[in-house]
Order: sequence, then structure tokens, then C-alpha cells
Amino acid sequence: MRYLTFALAKGRLAKKTMALFEQLGITCEEMKDKETRKLIFVNEDLKLKFFLSKASDVPTYVEYGAADIGVVGEDTILEEGRNIYEVLDLGFGACKMCVCGPESAREKLQHGELIRVASKYPGIAKDYFYNKKYQTVEIIKLNGSVELAPIVGLSEVIVDIVETGSTLKANGLAVLEEVCDLSARMVVNQVSLKMEQERIRKLIRDLRNVTQDN
Repeated sequence: MRYLTFALAKGRLAKKTMALFEQLGITCEEMKDKETRKLIFVNEDLKLKFFLSKASDVPTYVEYGAADIGVVGEDTILEEGRNIYEVLDLGFGACKMCVCGPESAREKLQHGELIRVASKYPGIAKDYFYNKKYQTVEIIKLNGSVELAPIVGLSEVIVDIVETGSTLKANGLAVLEEVCDLSARMVVNQVSLKMEQERIRKLIRDLRNVTQDN
């Protein structure tokens, strides 16, 4: 039997995914060692391999078959636009992608004015404004604290993930429009799904049952 390989987004998402897997009896003790420098973790009994990667790389590993299965946020899947199957909403890491800015920008959004939009997610921002709102905007890609952009006058609004909204509030910004709901998703390589149909479908079924119970 060949190994099934999982690419997990580093950090909270990976921890929550492994906690979910443990409910199905899928464990990987090696991953719990905080001192380890290993890059790939193996469960020999179940013929499973796991590795951690930067979230934005997970869809790439899955598309090219370096991983059969990936777990990553919907924001990354939408932004990367890779050729993969999204098979399951795992239900954790829930938040929203929103257009945010000062109240004064609300009117500019409603009137479809030409404005500047700063975002770590230029792909999602472009799709929202061009394909859903039919509003022409200038999109500026940022990598750091996007909340700064409207404060210092770089942009009128931002497109970013909102969990509690407390950072926005603290900086005099508000949610002006909601783009989409986000959460952790499971994605599968297209060839793997055909080759390992039984194993992968069973895993999806088991996970679906556990997430519904939680």
C-alpha cells in the first residue's frame, strides 16, 4: 500500500487538523516533539505521511501531487487559484473576508468610484470588485499590516480577513462590505482522488461525521 501524503498549513490550522484526525484514530507522535527538526512525519501503521508548509504553498504541493491531500484556509485556496478539488469544510478557523475602511469610504463604494484598494489578497480583491461589483479599482498588494493603508492615505479601503474586528475598531476602521465566509478546507489532488478513491472517500466520510458531531 502506498503512503497518503498530507500537506498542512503551519501553526494553529495544523494543530487543529491533527486534533481532528486524532478523533479518527489518526495520530502522528513525531509531530508533537517541539524540538524536532524533521520535515516529514510518518505513521507507518496507517501508511500516512505529513508535512508542514507555509499556507500559500499548500495548494501548490497538492496541485503538483507532492501531497495527495492538503488542509488550508479558504482564503489561500481562493487567492492561489490552483487546479485542485475542494472536498470538505472542516468548520474551524471561521472568519470573513471583508472590505474595510473608514466610514467616509462607504459612499465611494456605493457610488462605484475609482478607488485604491490595499490587500494581501490581490486576487480575491480583484475578483470581488471586477467580477461581482463591476467596479474599477486600483489594487495595491501589501504583505504586512494592511490596516495602515487607509490611515496613512495609501488606499481608501482594504480587503482583509476579519475575525473579531477589534483591530479595525482600534484603528478607526469598520467592515463596509462582506466578500465571503472563510474556514479551514480539505483539498485533494485530482489524480490522487482517482487512484486512492476508496481511502480518500472513507477519510472524507469519517471527517464529515466528526465535524458534524463537534
